[in-house]
Amino acid sequence: MLDRALGLLGELLVARDHPSQHFVVCGGSSLLALGLVSRMTTQDVDILARIEADQLVTPRPLPAWLHAAANDVGAQLDLPRDWLNAQVADPTLFNCGLPDGLQARLTPKAYGPRLLISYISRRDQIFLKLHAAVDRDGGRHLQDLLDLKPSADELLDAAR
Repeated sequence: MLDRALGLLGELLVARDHPSQHFVVCGGSSLLALGLVSRMTTQDVDILARIEADQLVTPRPLPAWLHAAANDVGAQLDLPRDWLNAQVADPTLFNCGLPDGLQARLTPKAYGPRLLISYISRRDQIFLKLHAAVDRDGGRHLQDLLDLKPSADELLDAAR
């Protein structure tokens, strides 16, 4: 469903002559897009960063025109109002806690000529899911982490 939503969003960027966007995505939509877990569907796309001039920058705030386009897609597909969000891009995590080398491990996927989504790697998912599981009392983040079956070494690296 989210793959379709991103495809429609990419079409709207072209139709409305909005600028090209390149986002780094993590969370459930990234896990599913890369086939890293087989859990049920997720209802949102978590934007971790934006890539500008080959650099990771904060995606906050998302432009109002992007929110409007995402809301139009969400209404068409019956998705939650905030299905495309940058809530995960907490300033503390973004400025201090992104795993070294994250950008080199991204897997990009184009959704038309103006929307590029780069999904984070399994290794980086482990790092961020461990942080989220500890920070937010486990829940789905802990289950996602367990589904990734990290080794003891991967968990130690993530904890550091």
